[in-house]
Amino acid sequence: MSPFPLPPVWWIPIVVALVSTVLQALGLDTVLRYDRDAIGQGAWWLLLTGNLVHLGWSHLLLNLAGLLMVWWFFDEEFSVVEWLWILLVSALFVTGGLYLFDPRLIWYVGLSGLLHGLFIAGGIRLLGRDTRFAVLLLALFVAKLGWEQLFGSLPGTSDMAGGPVVVNSHLYGAIGGAVAALLLLARDRLTGKAPAQSQTTR
Repeated sequence: MSPFPLPPVWWIPIVVALVSTVLQALGLDTVLRYDRDAIGQGAWWLLLTGNLVHLGWSHLLLNLAGLLMVWWFFDEEFSVVEWLWILLVSALFVTGGLYLFDPRLIWYVGLSGLLHGLFIAGGIRLLGRDTRFAVLLLALFVAKLGWEQLFGSLPGTSDMAGGPVVVNSHLYGAIGGAVAALLLLARDRLTGKAPAQSQTTR
């Protein structure tokens, strides 16, 4: 029996959680956060690392709980490489969107925008396997995004995160996840490739 019985896709959230935890423990949030001025001067890597650092431990734990929820719902929907693609695209849409469309936002930290991309991507892929459940999940998620755009963050989320919630990061991440998932679907249609399906069961 393998000493590592988890499906390969589960190592992605484990690695993300470990990296985020180590960065938090080392106090590197101010060094690696999305920083508009630093990015403008060439520190492009902050577009990625800004998604991995957090305001504090409560913020980190809140986002890791969200990451666990996303993987619990959707781990079987994509292969390891496909999940990595979605992570990359969603992360860049979050910080790229903030850089292009929110010029007054000086800095940003957290996984939450990226998580919205992962959730939307998983929901889109799930449409082909469990349409009714996927439509329900996506409808609730889009309603949440709509609420945030109209009224701001959901009640209590700022207190739980330990600081203000940048709701536009959620919108940009969701758009990035949708783009990443739709490109994968288009590839599958063009190549006749069947969507990746895990053999694991709950």
